[in-house]
Amino acid sequence: MPSPWARTTADDADVIPLRDTIPSRTFPAITYTLIAVNVALFVFELSLGPGLEKLFRVFGVVPAYFTVAKVAAEVPLEWKVIPLFTSMFLHGGWLHLIGNMWTLWIFGDNVEDRLGHIRYLLFYLGCGVLSALVHIFTNPGSPVPTIGASGAIAGVMGAYFILYPRARVVTLIIIVFFVEIIEIPAVVYLGFWFLIQFLNGSVTILAGGAQFGGVAWWAHVGGFVAGAFIVRFLVPRLGGRPWKRGPGFIILR
Repeated sequence: MPSPWARTTADDADVIPLRDTIPSRTFPAITYTLIAVNVALFVFELSLGPGLEKLFRVFGVVPAYFTVAKVAAEVPLEWKVIPLFTSMFLHGGWLHLIGNMWTLWIFGDNVEDRLGHIRYLLFYLGCGVLSALVHIFTNPGSPVPTIGASGAIAGVMGAYFILYPRARVVTLIIIVFFVEIIEIPAVVYLGFWFLIQFLNGSVTILAGGAQFGGVAWWAHVGGFVAGAFIVRFLVPRLGGRPWKRGPGFIILR
């Protein structure tokens, strides 16, 4: 999942965004609706008890369903496609949910403001699907279901990186006993976040595809890149110049 903070080491430092400095001009109806739907579905998950694992297995993305011929032949096409969408509305725990929704709350309203409600919703879903496909490509044969909104939210972060290069993120820095609130340029904060995802994803490749901490790092990378690329075609003018078109039982993302 894209946590609302970027952990700079294994144990001793956190960088937690509190808010950005760009007020939105319109009411972010889709962002708030997405948050509400994710929270409501998580409450539903809590009611399932032992049935929760089956829910994740059916509605989470399982790479083996796409890449292992014998398994893929037994799974109907609709139950390969449907999880590409449903997986981004499921979460594996309170911290997973809160981390994702907090990040969406900070960055989503401004991106929705620029794209408009309908385009923003389609953009969000598209980034979620593309991030899932990247996860499948980088984890072929994995039988582990993957859930979480972070691929879609990474797409929102990628769009914010392009749309608001001069914005600043009010950030809580915690390094052992040092605590400070500072403003960090959005391009620095998001660039650092992306670098962490890329480096961790590279480590998983070197380790033979193992997912450290149950995090789908390449889904984050794919979502971010997809968002940064696609938003250029959805917002025709940026900066006053036209763009030329030229290991648990689930993996959290």
